[in-house]
Amino acid sequence: MVDLDSLKAEIDSIGNQIKQAKSDKSDKSVIDPLVKQLLAKKQEYADNNNGVGVDGKPFGAVSSATSSKKKDPAKAQASQEVNPENAAKKAAKKAEKAAKKAAHKAGGSAPPPPAGDSSNKNLAGTSTDPVVAPAAAVPANPNTIKTNAAVVVPTNASAISNFKVAPLQIVINPNAPKQGVMDRPYMALAVAVLTNTDVDLQITLAPRAPQAMLGLENGTLVGDLAMARFLYRRSPAGPCNVLTCTIEQEALQTSWIDYASSMTQLGVDQRLKGLAMTLEHALQTRTYLVGYSLSMADLALFAVLGWPCALTQQTAILAQLQDYPCATRWVKMLASHPALQKATQLALGDAEEAIFNYDDVLEPMVSGMNVLEGAIPGQVVTRFPPEPSGYLHIGHSKAVLLNDYYARRYKGRLIVRFDDTNPTKEKQEYQQSIVEDLELLGVHPDVVTYTSDYFGAIQAKALQLIQEGKAYMDDTPQEQMKEERANRIESKYRNSQTPEQAQQLFLDMCEGKPDTETWCLRAKIDMKSDNGTLRDPVLYRQNLTPHHRTGITYKAYPTYDLACPIVDSLEGVTHALRTTEYNDRDEQYQWLLKALGLRRVRIHAFSRVNFQYTVLSKRKLTWFVDQKLVNGWDDARMPTVRGVVRRGVQVPALKAYIYSQGASRRVVNMVWNSFWAENKKILDASAKRYMAIDAANHIPLTVVNGPTEASNTFLTAAFHPKDASMGERAIRISKDVILESIDVEGIVEGESIVLMRWGVVKITKVEETDGKVMAITGEFIPNGDFKTCKRKLSWMAKVSSNATVVLTEFDNLVCKDKLEETDRFEDFVNENTLATTTAVGDAGLKTLQQHDIIQLERRGFYRVDRPYINDAKPIVLYMIPDGKTKSMSGMTGKLIHH
Repeated sequence: MVDLDSLKAEIDSIGNQIKQAKSDKSDKSVIDPLVKQLLAKKQEYADNNNGVGVDGKPFGAVSSATSSKKKDPAKAQASQEVNPENAAKKAAKKAEKAAKKAAHKAGGSAPPPPAGDSSNKNLAGTSTDPVVAPAAAVPANPNTIKTNAAVVVPTNASAISNFKVAPLQIVINPNAPKQGVMDRPYMALAVAVLTNTDVDLQITLAPRAPQAMLGLENGTLVGDLAMARFLYRRSPAGPCNVLTCTIEQEALQTSWIDYASSMTQLGVDQRLKGLAMTLEHALQTRTYLVGYSLSMADLALFAVLGWPCALTQQTAILAQLQDYPCATRWVKMLASHPALQKATQLALGDAEEAIFNYDDVLEPMVSGMNVLEGAIPGQVVTRFPPEPSGYLHIGHSKAVLLNDYYARRYKGRLIVRFDDTNPTKEKQEYQQSIVEDLELLGVHPDVVTYTSDYFGAIQAKALQLIQEGKAYMDDTPQEQMKEERANRIESKYRNSQTPEQAQQLFLDMCEGKPDTETWCLRAKIDMKSDNGTLRDPVLYRQNLTPHHRTGITYKAYPTYDLACPIVDSLEGVTHALRTTEYNDRDEQYQWLLKALGLRRVRIHAFSRVNFQYTVLSKRKLTWFVDQKLVNGWDDARMPTVRGVVRRGVQVPALKAYIYSQGASRRVVNMVWNSFWAENKKILDASAKRYMAIDAANHIPLTVVNGPTEASNTFLTAAFHPKDASMGERAIRISKDVILESIDVEGIVEGESIVLMRWGVVKITKVEETDGKVMAITGEFIPNGDFKTCKRKLSWMAKVSSNATVVLTEFDNLVCKDKLEETDRFEDFVNENTLATTTAVGDAGLKTLQQHDIIQLERRGFYRVDRPYINDAKPIVLYMIPDGKTKSMSGMTGKLIHH
């Protein structure tokens, strides 16, 4: 997006250069290039400001205006004589002004009849003549309204014809003023929302768009009113279309729209007063201008008042209308109308968010997340629909966390709905595990529902499709049906079966009657479509397996493709977040809602989570469990929610990582190390520090002047070097110490080392066998110089109170970073995924509880999987990767730190 302020500064700078050049009487070789550069910059400014130049006028108008002033009066008179049409136009304008003046003096008691043959008469028309509204920028003082006249941007036919707009794509210039019907298609979007067809529109912000435009099949529509009329006419009549009206009401609407158009010619203060008087008279006994619901007439007059009424704008308008209670009531009603607020947000796009109430001020969007299209605070309803056929995995966590974030951020509701439509795969065990996993993720739904609660309603909708000829029954074998759909071959039943026959077959299938198990219900959509999901998909199948909630009540069940849109609509979902793998099915989803006459739902697509060296298919994960390659669904090697939490994933880190990816559609293979690095930030700030030494691979150090074990000597050290509030731990010291073998390789007599948290020890003797260090002797140096020591080592006093610790490391279940569709995942199973090491650790480790997170200094971070019970059942620690392929020191462990 072009920065108009910076561009204006450049224009001013070049203008000053030209002035200076002229003052210096420079020749044309200096001035002409500057003039050319200035015109180019002015053109660029206008191109990115909806055709309006730096002077606030349509670009190019100045030069024509200037030249007209220089015309000879005689020539002007001659011009009128040659072209008498000019005189007629002037006369018509005078008559129009007189009519407006008379209406104003009369107090605006009724909208004046349209003058001449107005293109605004027919609501079904697609004229590109827009209703001109004031460029009502929000004033600095909310109690005042600017009185500048409307800026009318001429339609640039050439620029529009060169700008490609797809059918049902609305293009908006983000640099256009936030208010003003010429620049933002508020009326058109309001009509789309009111008729529940806004989900059909692709709204695009395009900085170089000459005007707001709507793409048609055979052209481009310009002008908000023209767009609104088109969208009104193409919308289906029915319960979703609140703008449906009679012929008489349509005529009245046209009259009001013409009146609104004429009022735009007045100044702001004069216009507001005239509209207030007219509205006060018209609304004495009415809620709406025409009929008993919101109409195009209300939208048109609200636009002329300065709609959309964001908070400061609304305050300013209401201040002007304080002496007109009926008009004030009407303005407040429209300003708070959910559909009009949604249209405002859609017109702003994702660049900013509209605020209509001080209570709706939202927290800043988390870094990486996007504005939810058309979202209004307090009105957003999202849903997470897991199938209870397995445990939630890390991929599901993205879906549930995004749904939860948007519901909370927009002060809306989150529905968790169990999609229990396949009794063959579903179990109560899985359902309960999902509830527990949501708790682990810190997600608390506002309501928990079940698709099975809607089986009766879904069956009724299926019968509706059959009765309306939009679905039929088919017993074509599955493989044959798959082949026919691939080759776009229609089923033999598609056009030969009557609705009555299909209905009886459907009812028989639902009752589980004999010889009906091969039948299924298919939607009749478009077998020739390039979108395979529209080639008559299956909607219902028989399944005699008892359902874990409804038992044997039902014998046939809807597919997810049928159940999901129906229940989304019935439950009031406003935004259905779906992964991009459903993109092809989105058109099918909307077809079903339209075919059934249900409230439409906006779909918000995002990419699914893919991690390297990870499989997320439920079928494949089940295979690992069944093959005993893992110890269940909660094994720390499993990418399930409970598995990764057991591995040491911190939920705040998971949320931050998911949010950083945002609701983007771009599919990427995420690297685990980058996630673990994010996770480490939380661990590092909160993990208490301890030490542990390998029980099998260590070297004894004798500190000759150290205390004996019998003396029971301790020193203290902070649990966290940067957070004194965590307190201190006691560290046992003794003359007999053990060190990691790898730490003493190459050590020599006379060298000084640092025993962390204790002090400096000077090595006096090194015992070796075949070049390998076997034992070391040293002397503790009080107040020794730490800076002169190259080795800073972890250690343990060799005393009986030490804790035995089992350190556990993990690796990925598969050894290929990205499995292709053609790969047999069984061929890439990692055979070495778990390793354990017994260590000797601080006695304080015995006090830790399950799930505590600690750091073993110079080893890494660990989660307590099993606390200390007794010497036979020591503490078990799970290593938590830190994003590095190597450990903090030479103690690399037995597996790569994935």
